[in-house]
Amino acid sequence: MVPSDQAVEKQVSEEPVLGHQLQSWQCLVSYLCFYGFMAQMRPGESFITPYLLGPEKNFTKEQVTNEIMPVLFYSYLAVLVPIFLLTDYLRYKPVLLLQGLSYVCVWVLLLLGDSVLHMQLMEVCFSVTMAARIAYSSYIFSLVRPALYQRMASYSRAAVLLGVFTSSVLGQLLVTVGHVSFSLLNYITLAFLTFSLGLTVFLKRPKRSLFFNHSAPAHSAAPCELDQMRPRPCPGPGKLGRLLGACRDSFLVRMLSELGHSVRRPQLRLWCLWWVLSSAGYYLVVAYVHILWNVVHPVTDSAQAYNGGADAASTLLSAITSFSAGFVRIRWASWSTLVIAAVTAVQAGLVYFLSVTENIWLCYAAFVLFRGAYQFLVPIATFQIASSLSKELCALVFGINTFLATVLKSSITLVVVDKRVLGLEVRSQFFVYFMYFLVLSVIYLAGAVLGGLQSCQWGPRLPLSCLQRWPQGHRGCHLPLPQAQELRSPWEKTPPTPSVLDGSQGGLQPSAAPLPPDGGTKASLGPSEHEAKTAGSLGGPTHGPPDLYEDAKSGLHCRKEPWAWARGRKAAAA
Repeated sequence: MVPSDQAVEKQVSEEPVLGHQLQSWQCLVSYLCFYGFMAQMRPGESFITPYLLGPEKNFTKEQVTNEIMPVLFYSYLAVLVPIFLLTDYLRYKPVLLLQGLSYVCVWVLLLLGDSVLHMQLMEVCFSVTMAARIAYSSYIFSLVRPALYQRMASYSRAAVLLGVFTSSVLGQLLVTVGHVSFSLLNYITLAFLTFSLGLTVFLKRPKRSLFFNHSAPAHSAAPCELDQMRPRPCPGPGKLGRLLGACRDSFLVRMLSELGHSVRRPQLRLWCLWWVLSSAGYYLVVAYVHILWNVVHPVTDSAQAYNGGADAASTLLSAITSFSAGFVRIRWASWSTLVIAAVTAVQAGLVYFLSVTENIWLCYAAFVLFRGAYQFLVPIATFQIASSLSKELCALVFGINTFLATVLKSSITLVVVDKRVLGLEVRSQFFVYFMYFLVLSVIYLAGAVLGGLQSCQWGPRLPLSCLQRWPQGHRGCHLPLPQAQELRSPWEKTPPTPSVLDGSQGGLQPSAAPLPPDGGTKASLGPSEHEAKTAGSLGGPTHGPPDLYEDAKSGLHCRKEPWAWARGRKAAAA
Protein backbone atom coordinates (compact mmCIF):
# COMPACT_ATOMS: atom_id res chain seq x y z
CA MET A 1 0.00 0.00 0.00
CA VAL A 2 1.39 3.39 -0.96
CA PRO A 3 1.26 5.86 1.93
CA SER A 4 -0.78 8.97 1.44
CA ASP A 5 0.75 12.42 1.16
CA GLN A 6 -0.48 13.41 4.65
CA ALA A 7 1.09 10.33 6.27
CA VAL A 8 4.42 11.00 4.55
CA GLU A 9 4.38 14.63 5.60
CA LYS A 10 3.55 13.66 9.20
CA GLN A 11 6.39 11.12 9.34
CA VAL A 12 8.87 13.61 7.91
CA SER A 13 7.74 16.29 10.36
CA GLU A 14 7.99 13.94 13.39
CA GLU A 15 11.54 12.76 12.69
CA PRO A 16 13.20 16.18 13.29
CA VAL A 17 11.17 16.57 16.50
CA LEU A 18 12.32 13.21 17.88
CA GLY A 19 15.90 13.90 16.85
CA HIS A 20 15.79 17.31 18.53
CA GLN A 21 14.36 15.79 21.73
CA LEU A 22 17.09 13.12 21.82
CA GLN A 23 19.82 15.68 21.26
CA SER A 24 18.33 17.97 23.91
CA TRP A 25 18.15 15.11 26.40
CA GLN A 26 21.77 14.12 25.80
CA CYS A 27 22.94 17.70 26.24
CA LEU A 28 20.91 18.04 29.42
CA VAL A 29 22.36 14.83 30.89
CA SER A 30 25.93 15.81 30.02
CA TYR A 31 25.66 19.31 31.47
CA LEU A 32 23.86 18.16 34.63
CA CYS A 33 26.41 15.42 35.32
CA PHE A 34 29.28 17.84 34.68
CA TYR A 35 27.74 20.31 37.13
CA GLY A 36 27.28 17.56 39.75
CA PHE A 37 30.91 16.53 39.31
CA MET A 38 32.28 20.06 39.64
CA ALA A 39 30.08 20.88 42.65
CA GLN A 40 31.86 18.09 44.55
CA MET A 41 35.36 19.36 43.75
CA ARG A 42 36.32 20.52 47.23
CA PRO A 43 39.84 19.16 47.82
CA GLY A 44 40.24 21.10 51.05
CA GLU A 45 37.15 19.66 52.75
CA SER A 46 39.00 16.60 54.09
CA PHE A 47 41.55 18.82 55.82
CA ILE A 48 39.30 21.40 57.51
CA THR A 49 39.82 19.96 61.00
CA PRO A 50 43.66 19.91 60.91
CA TYR A 51 43.50 23.39 59.38
CA LEU A 52 41.45 24.70 62.30
CA LEU A 53 43.64 22.95 64.87
CA GLY A 54 46.90 23.92 63.16
CA PRO A 55 49.05 27.00 63.66
CA GLU A 56 47.21 28.98 60.96
CA LYS A 57 43.96 29.16 63.00
CA ASN A 58 45.14 27.78 66.35
CA PHE A 59 41.76 26.72 67.76
CA THR A 60 41.74 24.21 70.61
CA LYS A 61 40.23 20.72 70.42
CA GLU A 62 37.58 21.72 72.95
CA GLN A 63 36.54 24.74 70.89
CA VAL A 64 36.25 22.74 67.67
CA THR A 65 34.55 19.73 69.29
CA ASN A 66 32.20 21.31 71.81
CA GLU A 67 31.54 24.83 70.46
CA ILE A 68 31.95 24.92 66.66
CA MET A 69 30.81 21.50 65.44
CA PRO A 70 27.47 21.31 67.34
CA VAL A 71 26.26 24.44 65.51
CA LEU A 72 26.25 22.44 62.26
CA PHE A 73 23.54 20.05 63.48
CA TYR A 74 21.45 22.73 65.18
CA SER A 75 21.39 24.97 62.11
CA TYR A 76 20.79 22.01 59.79
CA LEU A 77 17.70 21.14 61.80
CA ALA A 78 16.50 24.75 61.53
CA VAL A 79 16.92 25.13 57.77
CA LEU A 80 16.02 21.63 56.58
CA VAL A 81 12.23 22.01 56.33
CA PRO A 82 12.21 25.58 54.87
CA ILE A 83 14.73 24.65 52.18
CA PHE A 84 12.85 21.42 51.45
CA LEU A 85 9.71 23.45 50.75
CA LEU A 86 11.49 26.25 48.90
CA THR A 87 13.25 23.73 46.68
CA ASP A 88 9.96 22.55 45.24
CA TYR A 89 8.17 25.90 45.31
CA LEU A 90 10.97 27.83 43.58
CA ARG A 91 11.61 24.98 41.10
CA TYR A 92 15.12 23.91 42.10
CA LYS A 93 17.40 26.35 40.30
CA PRO A 94 17.24 29.21 42.88
CA VAL A 95 18.08 26.72 45.65
CA LEU A 96 21.04 25.41 43.64
CA LEU A 97 22.22 29.02 43.32
CA LEU A 98 21.81 29.41 47.08
CA GLN A 99 23.86 26.26 47.61
CA GLY A 100 26.68 27.59 45.41
CA LEU A 101 26.70 30.94 47.22
CA SER A 102 26.72 29.16 50.60
CA TYR A 103 29.72 27.05 49.59
CA VAL A 104 31.61 30.22 48.59
CA CYS A 105 30.69 31.85 51.93
CA VAL A 106 31.91 28.76 53.82
CA TRP A 107 35.41 28.96 52.37
CA VAL A 108 35.58 32.75 52.57
CA LEU A 109 34.81 32.56 56.31
CA LEU A 110 37.19 29.64 56.69
CA LEU A 111 40.03 31.64 55.15
CA LEU A 112 39.32 35.08 56.63
CA GLY A 113 37.62 34.27 59.94
CA ASP A 114 39.68 34.17 63.12
CA SER A 115 37.17 33.73 65.96
CA VAL A 116 34.82 31.06 67.23
CA LEU A 117 31.84 33.17 66.13
CA HIS A 118 33.15 33.27 62.57
CA MET A 119 33.56 29.51 62.54
CA GLN A 120 30.07 29.04 63.93
CA LEU A 121 28.70 31.22 61.14
CA MET A 122 30.71 29.08 58.73
CA GLU A 123 28.92 25.99 60.08
CA VAL A 124 25.55 27.70 59.53
CA CYS A 125 26.44 28.29 55.87
CA PHE A 126 27.63 24.70 55.57
CA SER A 127 24.29 23.45 56.94
CA VAL A 128 22.53 25.38 54.16
CA THR A 129 24.62 23.55 51.57
CA MET A 130 23.75 20.21 53.18
CA ALA A 131 20.02 20.95 53.19
CA ALA A 132 20.14 22.15 49.57
CA ARG A 133 21.55 18.83 48.32
CA ILE A 134 18.01 17.62 47.83
CA ALA A 135 17.62 20.18 45.02
CA TYR A 136 20.13 18.40 42.79
CA SER A 137 18.82 14.89 43.57
CA SER A 138 15.20 15.83 42.79
CA TYR A 139 15.98 18.28 39.98
CA ILE A 140 16.28 15.54 37.35
CA PHE A 141 12.75 14.18 37.89
CA SER A 142 11.16 17.39 36.64
CA LEU A 143 13.14 17.66 33.40
CA VAL A 144 12.82 14.28 31.69
CA ARG A 145 10.17 11.68 30.94
CA PRO A 146 9.43 9.02 33.59
CA ALA A 147 10.98 6.36 31.36
CA LEU A 148 14.36 8.08 31.81
CA TYR A 149 14.23 8.43 35.62
CA GLN A 150 16.36 5.38 36.37
CA ARG A 151 19.06 6.25 33.84
CA MET A 152 19.23 9.88 34.95
CA ALA A 153 19.42 8.88 38.61
CA SER A 154 22.28 6.47 37.93
CA TYR A 155 24.17 9.02 35.83
CA SER A 156 23.84 11.81 38.36
CA ARG A 157 24.74 9.52 41.27
CA ALA A 158 27.82 8.26 39.45
CA ALA A 159 28.85 11.85 38.69
CA VAL A 160 28.55 12.83 42.36
CA LEU A 161 30.54 9.82 43.62
CA LEU A 162 33.18 10.36 40.96
CA GLY A 163 33.44 14.00 41.98
CA VAL A 164 33.88 13.16 45.66
CA PHE A 165 36.50 10.52 44.85
CA THR A 166 38.44 12.81 42.49
CA SER A 167 38.29 15.68 44.97
CA SER A 168 39.66 13.55 47.82
CA VAL A 169 42.45 12.09 45.68
CA LEU A 170 43.38 15.53 44.34
CA GLY A 171 43.53 17.01 47.83
CA GLN A 172 45.68 14.16 49.11
CA LEU A 173 48.09 14.44 46.17
CA LEU A 174 48.42 18.22 46.58
CA VAL A 175 49.15 17.86 50.30
CA THR A 176 51.42 14.80 50.21
CA VAL A 177 53.22 15.09 46.87
CA GLY A 178 52.94 18.80 46.15
CA HIS A 179 53.50 19.85 49.80
CA VAL A 180 50.73 22.42 49.48
CA SER A 181 49.76 24.14 52.71
CA PHE A 182 46.22 23.88 54.07
CA SER A 183 45.65 27.58 53.43
CA LEU A 184 46.61 27.34 49.75
CA LEU A 185 44.52 24.19 49.42
CA ASN A 186 41.49 26.11 50.65
CA TYR A 187 42.12 28.86 48.08
CA ILE A 188 42.14 26.19 45.36
CA THR A 189 38.87 24.86 46.72
CA LEU A 190 37.37 28.36 46.62
CA ALA A 191 38.34 28.64 42.94
CA PHE A 192 36.60 25.34 42.13
CA LEU A 193 33.45 26.43 43.99
CA THR A 194 33.36 29.78 42.20
CA PHE A 195 33.51 27.95 38.87
CA SER A 196 30.67 25.59 39.87
CA LEU A 197 28.60 28.63 40.94
CA GLY A 198 29.02 30.01 37.43
CA LEU A 199 27.79 26.70 36.00
CA THR A 200 24.60 26.98 38.07
CA VAL A 201 23.55 30.12 36.20
CA PHE A 202 23.19 28.18 32.94
CA LEU A 203 21.06 25.37 34.36
CA LYS A 204 17.60 25.04 32.85
CA ARG A 205 14.77 25.95 35.20
CA PRO A 206 11.91 23.42 35.10
CA LYS A 207 8.36 24.52 34.36
CA ARG A 208 6.87 22.41 37.13
CA SER A 209 7.95 20.68 40.32
CA LEU A 210 6.99 17.66 42.38
CA PHE A 211 4.52 19.04 44.94
CA PHE A 212 3.75 22.63 43.91
CA ASN A 213 3.36 24.15 40.44
CA HIS A 214 1.15 21.34 39.17
CA SER A 215 -0.95 23.68 37.07
CA ALA A 216 1.97 24.52 34.78
CA PRO A 217 1.89 22.22 31.75
CA ALA A 218 4.98 20.22 31.00
CA HIS A 219 5.60 18.23 27.87
CA SER A 220 7.94 15.73 29.44
CA ALA A 221 6.77 15.57 33.03
CA ALA A 222 4.58 12.81 34.36
CA PRO A 223 1.13 13.47 35.82
CA CYS A 224 0.59 13.34 39.53
CA GLU A 225 0.56 9.69 40.57
CA LEU A 226 -1.65 10.30 43.58
CA ASP A 227 -4.48 11.25 41.23
CA GLN A 228 -4.51 7.67 39.96
CA MET A 229 -4.06 5.83 43.26
CA ARG A 230 -7.30 6.77 45.00
CA PRO A 231 -10.47 8.18 43.42
CA ARG A 232 -11.51 11.59 44.63
CA PRO A 233 -14.79 11.63 46.59
CA CYS A 234 -17.71 13.56 45.17
CA PRO A 235 -18.43 16.80 47.05
CA GLY A 236 -21.59 16.95 49.10
CA PRO A 237 -24.41 19.40 48.57
CA GLY A 238 -24.22 22.96 49.88
CA LYS A 239 -21.33 25.29 50.57
CA LEU A 240 -20.12 23.26 53.56
CA GLY A 241 -20.07 20.08 51.49
CA ARG A 242 -18.14 21.79 48.70
CA LEU A 243 -15.69 23.21 51.24
CA LEU A 244 -15.14 19.81 52.83
CA GLY A 245 -14.80 18.27 49.39
CA ALA A 246 -12.20 20.85 48.44
CA CYS A 247 -10.26 20.09 51.64
CA ARG A 248 -10.39 16.37 50.95
CA ASP A 249 -9.38 17.09 47.36
CA SER A 250 -6.31 19.10 48.32
CA PHE A 251 -2.95 17.62 47.44
CA LEU A 252 -1.60 17.72 51.00
CA VAL A 253 -4.64 15.98 52.51
CA ARG A 254 -4.56 13.23 49.90
CA MET A 255 -0.83 12.74 50.46
CA LEU A 256 -1.26 12.46 54.23
CA SER A 257 -4.17 10.06 53.78
CA GLU A 258 -2.13 7.84 51.49
CA LEU A 259 0.79 8.05 53.93
CA GLY A 260 -1.47 6.77 56.71
CA HIS A 261 -2.35 3.74 54.59
CA SER A 262 1.28 3.11 53.66
CA VAL A 263 2.74 3.08 57.17
CA ARG A 264 0.71 -0.04 57.98
CA ARG A 265 3.15 -2.14 55.97
CA PRO A 266 5.66 -3.78 58.36
CA GLN A 267 8.55 -3.72 55.88
CA LEU A 268 8.05 -0.01 55.24
CA ARG A 269 8.07 0.73 58.97
CA LEU A 270 11.20 -1.39 59.48
CA TRP A 271 13.28 0.31 56.81
CA CYS A 272 12.08 3.81 57.75
CA LEU A 273 13.08 3.06 61.34
CA TRP A 274 16.49 1.89 60.17
CA TRP A 275 16.90 5.03 58.05
CA VAL A 276 16.17 7.33 60.99
CA LEU A 277 18.22 5.53 63.65
CA SER A 278 21.24 4.42 61.63
CA SER A 279 21.70 7.61 59.61
CA ALA A 280 21.73 9.67 62.82
CA GLY A 281 24.60 7.62 64.26
CA TYR A 282 26.37 7.43 60.90
CA TYR A 283 26.53 11.19 60.38
CA LEU A 284 27.70 11.75 63.94
CA VAL A 285 30.61 9.38 63.35
CA VAL A 286 31.44 10.97 59.98
CA ALA A 287 31.35 14.49 61.44
CA TYR A 288 33.67 13.82 64.38
CA VAL A 289 36.02 11.21 62.94
CA HIS A 290 38.39 13.90 61.61
CA ILE A 291 38.82 15.23 65.13
CA LEU A 292 39.47 11.67 66.33
CA TRP A 293 42.15 11.24 63.66
CA ASN A 294 43.89 14.38 64.87
CA VAL A 295 43.80 13.02 68.44
CA VAL A 296 45.23 9.65 67.39
CA HIS A 297 47.83 11.24 65.11
CA PRO A 298 48.39 14.97 65.74
CA VAL A 299 49.37 16.69 62.49
CA THR A 300 52.22 19.19 62.63
CA ASP A 301 53.06 19.03 58.92
CA SER A 302 50.47 19.00 56.13
CA ALA A 303 52.39 16.25 54.31
CA GLN A 304 51.69 13.86 57.21
CA ALA A 305 47.89 14.10 56.92
CA TYR A 306 46.16 11.36 54.94
CA ASN A 307 42.56 12.35 55.53
CA GLY A 308 41.95 12.78 51.81
CA GLY A 309 43.16 9.26 51.06
CA ALA A 310 40.85 7.82 53.73
CA ASP A 311 37.89 9.75 52.35
CA ALA A 312 38.71 8.61 48.82
CA ALA A 313 38.98 4.96 49.87
CA SER A 314 35.74 5.13 51.83
CA THR A 315 33.96 6.74 48.87
CA LEU A 316 35.24 4.06 46.51
CA LEU A 317 34.19 1.25 48.86
CA SER A 318 30.81 2.90 49.35
CA ALA A 319 30.26 2.95 45.60
CA ILE A 320 31.25 -0.72 45.34
CA THR A 321 29.00 -1.85 48.19
CA SER A 322 26.10 0.26 46.91
CA PHE A 323 26.46 -1.33 43.48
CA SER A 324 26.83 -4.88 44.86
CA ALA A 325 23.73 -4.50 47.04
CA GLY A 326 21.62 -4.63 43.88
CA PHE A 327 22.78 -8.19 43.21
CA VAL A 328 22.04 -9.69 46.64
CA ARG A 329 19.24 -12.20 46.11
CA ILE A 330 17.49 -13.03 49.36
CA ARG A 331 13.92 -12.77 50.54
CA TRP A 332 14.04 -9.36 52.18
CA ALA A 333 10.53 -9.83 53.56
CA SER A 334 11.88 -12.67 55.73
CA TRP A 335 15.51 -11.71 56.37
CA SER A 336 15.48 -7.90 56.53
CA THR A 337 15.63 -7.65 60.31
CA LEU A 338 18.43 -10.20 60.62
CA VAL A 339 20.53 -8.50 57.91
CA ILE A 340 20.05 -5.11 59.56
CA ALA A 341 21.03 -6.60 62.94
CA ALA A 342 24.21 -8.12 61.48
CA VAL A 343 25.30 -4.93 59.68
CA THR A 344 24.56 -2.80 62.75
CA ALA A 345 26.58 -5.18 64.95
CA VAL A 346 29.54 -4.84 62.55
CA GLN A 347 29.21 -1.06 62.72
CA ALA A 348 29.17 -1.20 66.51
CA GLY A 349 32.38 -3.22 66.55
CA LEU A 350 34.09 -0.81 64.15
CA VAL A 351 33.06 2.24 66.20
CA TYR A 352 34.41 0.58 69.35
CA PHE A 353 37.68 -0.08 67.54
CA LEU A 354 37.80 3.58 66.52
CA SER A 355 37.39 4.66 70.16
CA VAL A 356 40.28 2.54 71.53
CA THR A 357 42.88 2.22 68.76
CA GLU A 358 46.12 4.19 68.81
CA ASN A 359 47.19 3.33 65.26
CA ILE A 360 46.11 5.90 62.68
CA TRP A 361 46.18 3.40 59.79
CA LEU A 362 43.90 1.00 61.64
CA CYS A 363 41.70 3.99 62.44
CA TYR A 364 41.51 4.86 58.74
CA ALA A 365 40.68 1.24 57.84
CA ALA A 366 37.93 1.00 60.45
CA PHE A 367 36.30 4.17 59.16
CA VAL A 368 36.43 2.96 55.55
CA LEU A 369 34.71 -0.30 56.52
CA PHE A 370 32.16 1.51 58.68
CA ARG A 371 31.16 3.81 55.85
CA GLY A 372 31.00 0.94 53.35
CA ALA A 373 28.73 -1.09 55.66
CA TYR A 374 26.26 1.78 55.92
CA GLN A 375 26.26 2.46 52.18
CA PHE A 376 25.54 -1.22 51.52
CA LEU A 377 22.09 -0.91 53.10
CA VAL A 378 21.23 2.52 51.67
CA PRO A 379 20.15 1.32 48.17
CA ILE A 380 18.28 -1.61 49.70
CA ALA A 381 16.39 0.70 52.05
CA THR A 382 15.73 3.10 49.17
CA PHE A 383 14.18 0.35 47.08
CA GLN A 384 12.18 -1.16 49.93
CA ILE A 385 10.70 2.24 50.81
CA ALA A 386 10.10 3.47 47.27
CA SER A 387 8.93 0.24 45.60
CA SER A 388 5.25 0.66 46.47
CA LEU A 389 4.93 4.45 46.84
CA SER A 390 4.21 7.14 44.32
CA LYS A 391 7.08 9.50 43.58
CA GLU A 392 5.33 12.34 45.45
CA LEU A 393 4.74 10.18 48.52
CA CYS A 394 8.24 8.71 48.26
CA ALA A 395 9.77 12.20 48.40
CA LEU A 396 7.62 13.04 51.41
CA VAL A 397 8.62 9.84 53.25
CA PHE A 398 12.32 10.43 52.62
CA GLY A 399 11.92 14.03 53.76
CA ILE A 400 10.23 12.93 56.99
CA ASN A 401 12.93 10.31 57.60
CA THR A 402 15.67 12.89 57.09
CA PHE A 403 13.98 15.35 59.42
CA LEU A 404 13.51 12.77 62.18
CA ALA A 405 17.13 11.63 61.83
CA THR A 406 18.25 15.27 62.10
CA VAL A 407 16.17 15.75 65.23
CA LEU A 408 17.71 12.62 66.76
CA LYS A 409 21.34 13.49 66.00
CA SER A 410 20.78 17.09 67.16
CA SER A 411 19.42 15.76 70.45
CA ILE A 412 22.42 13.43 70.86
CA THR A 413 24.78 16.29 70.05
CA LEU A 414 23.09 18.53 72.61
CA VAL A 415 23.42 15.94 75.38
CA VAL A 416 26.77 14.34 74.56
CA VAL A 417 28.85 16.97 72.75
CA ASP A 418 27.61 20.42 73.74
CA LYS A 419 29.71 21.97 76.49
CA ARG A 420 26.56 23.22 78.25
CA VAL A 421 25.56 19.62 79.06
CA LEU A 422 28.12 16.78 79.12
CA GLY A 423 30.74 18.17 76.74
CA LEU A 424 32.57 14.83 76.34
CA GLU A 425 35.91 14.63 74.60
CA VAL A 426 36.03 12.83 71.28
CA ARG A 427 37.05 9.34 72.46
CA SER A 428 34.29 9.30 75.04
CA GLN A 429 31.86 10.41 72.34
CA PHE A 430 32.81 7.46 70.17
CA PHE A 431 32.27 5.10 73.07
CA VAL A 432 28.75 6.54 73.40
CA TYR A 433 28.23 5.97 69.66
CA PHE A 434 29.43 2.39 70.11
CA MET A 435 26.81 1.83 72.81
CA TYR A 436 24.21 3.40 70.53
CA PHE A 437 24.90 0.99 67.66
CA LEU A 438 25.19 -1.93 70.07
CA VAL A 439 21.72 -1.27 71.52
CA LEU A 440 20.30 -0.98 68.01
CA SER A 441 21.84 -4.29 66.96
CA VAL A 442 20.44 -6.04 70.03
CA ILE A 443 16.97 -4.64 69.35
CA TYR A 444 17.07 -5.74 65.71
CA LEU A 445 18.37 -9.18 66.67
CA ALA A 446 15.59 -9.61 69.23
CA GLY A 447 13.04 -8.61 66.59
CA ALA A 448 14.48 -11.16 64.13
CA VAL A 449 14.38 -13.93 66.75
CA LEU A 450 10.81 -13.13 67.76
CA GLY A 451 9.73 -13.03 64.13
CA GLY A 452 11.34 -16.41 63.51
CA LEU A 453 9.70 -17.96 66.55
CA GLN A 454 6.28 -16.67 65.54
CA SER A 455 6.61 -18.15 62.06
CA CYS A 456 7.67 -21.54 63.47
CA GLN A 457 4.92 -21.95 66.09
CA TRP A 458 2.46 -24.31 64.41
CA GLY A 459 0.95 -26.51 67.13
CA PRO A 460 -0.23 -24.00 69.75
CA ARG A 461 -1.82 -21.78 67.06
CA LEU A 462 -4.05 -24.51 65.53
CA PRO A 463 -7.76 -23.78 66.08
CA LEU A 464 -10.01 -26.42 67.60
CA SER A 465 -12.32 -26.37 64.60
CA CYS A 466 -9.52 -27.56 62.33
CA LEU A 467 -8.60 -30.40 64.68
CA GLN A 468 -12.20 -31.56 64.75
CA ARG A 469 -12.63 -31.32 60.98
CA TRP A 470 -9.70 -33.54 59.89
CA PRO A 471 -8.07 -36.72 61.30
CA GLN A 472 -5.64 -36.39 64.15
CA GLY A 473 -2.03 -35.95 63.19
CA HIS A 474 -2.79 -34.48 59.77
CA ARG A 475 -1.72 -30.89 59.32
CA GLY A 476 -4.67 -29.11 57.82
CA CYS A 477 -4.18 -25.59 59.15
CA HIS A 478 -1.63 -22.97 58.34
CA LEU A 479 -0.49 -19.70 59.75
CA PRO A 480 -1.89 -16.47 58.34
CA LEU A 481 -0.72 -15.87 54.80
CA PRO A 482 1.67 -12.97 54.12
CA GLN A 483 0.10 -9.76 52.98
CA ALA A 484 -0.14 -9.30 49.25
CA GLN A 485 1.32 -5.80 49.48
CA GLU A 486 4.42 -6.89 51.33
CA LEU A 487 7.53 -5.31 49.82
CA ARG A 488 9.86 -7.63 47.95
CA SER A 489 13.00 -7.20 45.89
CA PRO A 490 12.81 -7.46 42.07
CA TRP A 491 14.27 -10.99 42.12
CA GLU A 492 11.59 -12.33 44.49
CA LYS A 493 8.66 -13.94 42.79
CA THR A 494 5.41 -14.66 44.55
CA PRO A 495 5.01 -18.45 44.74
CA PRO A 496 1.78 -19.73 43.23
CA THR A 497 -0.89 -20.87 45.63
CA PRO A 498 -1.18 -24.68 45.50
CA SER A 499 -4.47 -25.90 44.15
CA VAL A 500 -5.94 -29.34 43.73
CA LEU A 501 -7.09 -28.46 40.22
CA ASP A 502 -3.62 -27.91 38.74
CA GLY A 503 -2.10 -30.98 40.36
CA SER A 504 0.47 -29.02 42.38
CA GLN A 505 -0.12 -31.26 45.38
CA GLY A 506 1.35 -34.18 43.47
CA GLY A 507 -0.38 -37.25 42.07
CA LEU A 508 -3.41 -37.50 39.82
CA GLN A 509 -6.46 -35.60 40.99
CA PRO A 510 -10.00 -36.68 40.08
CA SER A 511 -11.99 -34.28 37.95
CA ALA A 512 -14.75 -32.51 39.84
CA ALA A 513 -18.37 -33.05 38.90
CA PRO A 514 -20.61 -30.00 38.59
CA LEU A 515 -22.20 -28.82 41.80
CA PRO A 516 -25.97 -29.03 42.18
CA PRO A 517 -27.92 -25.80 42.04
CA ASP A 518 -28.48 -23.81 45.20
CA GLY A 519 -32.16 -24.64 45.07
CA GLY A 520 -31.56 -28.40 45.56
CA THR A 521 -32.73 -30.27 48.61
CA LYS A 522 -30.52 -30.52 51.66
CA ALA A 523 -30.31 -34.29 51.35
CA SER A 524 -28.71 -34.00 47.92
CA LEU A 525 -25.76 -32.06 49.33
CA GLY A 526 -22.68 -34.12 50.14
CA PRO A 527 -20.25 -33.34 52.94
CA SER A 528 -17.87 -31.47 50.73
CA GLU A 529 -20.59 -29.23 49.25
CA HIS A 530 -21.80 -28.37 52.73
CA GLU A 531 -18.26 -27.52 53.75
CA ALA A 532 -17.84 -25.46 50.60
CA LYS A 533 -20.83 -23.35 51.52
CA THR A 534 -19.55 -23.07 55.07
CA ALA A 535 -16.17 -21.99 53.77
CA GLY A 536 -17.81 -19.38 51.58
CA SER A 537 -19.68 -17.95 54.52
CA LEU A 538 -16.47 -17.80 56.53
CA GLY A 539 -14.61 -15.82 53.93
CA GLY A 540 -13.19 -18.64 51.78
CA PRO A 541 -13.92 -19.42 48.13
CA THR A 542 -17.54 -19.87 47.17
CA HIS A 543 -16.88 -22.01 44.07
CA GLY A 544 -14.39 -24.69 43.06
CA PRO A 545 -12.45 -26.82 45.56
CA PRO A 546 -12.56 -25.26 49.03
CA ASP A 547 -8.87 -25.93 49.53
CA LEU A 548 -8.35 -22.69 51.50
CA TYR A 549 -10.64 -20.87 53.86
CA GLU A 550 -10.41 -18.65 56.91
CA ASP A 551 -11.55 -19.95 60.26
CA ALA A 552 -14.04 -17.51 61.83
CA LYS A 553 -12.90 -17.99 65.42
CA SER A 554 -9.13 -18.06 65.08
CA GLY A 555 -8.69 -15.88 62.00
CA LEU A 556 -6.20 -18.43 60.64
CA HIS A 557 -6.18 -19.85 57.14
CA CYS A 558 -7.01 -23.58 56.95
CA ARG A 559 -6.33 -25.78 53.95
CA LYS A 560 -8.44 -28.79 53.02
CA GLU A 561 -6.31 -31.64 51.73
CA PRO A 562 -6.97 -33.24 48.30
CA TRP A 563 -8.10 -36.55 49.74
CA ALA A 564 -10.85 -34.84 51.73
CA TRP A 565 -12.12 -33.10 48.59
CA ALA A 566 -12.06 -36.36 46.58
CA ARG A 567 -13.94 -38.21 49.34
CA GLY A 568 -16.56 -35.46 49.37
CA ARG A 569 -17.02 -35.70 45.62
CA LYS A 570 -17.47 -39.48 45.78
CA ALA A 571 -20.05 -39.13 48.54
CA ALA A 572 -21.93 -36.56 46.46
CA ALA A 573 -21.89 -38.85 43.41
CA ALA A 574 -23.22 -41.80 45.48
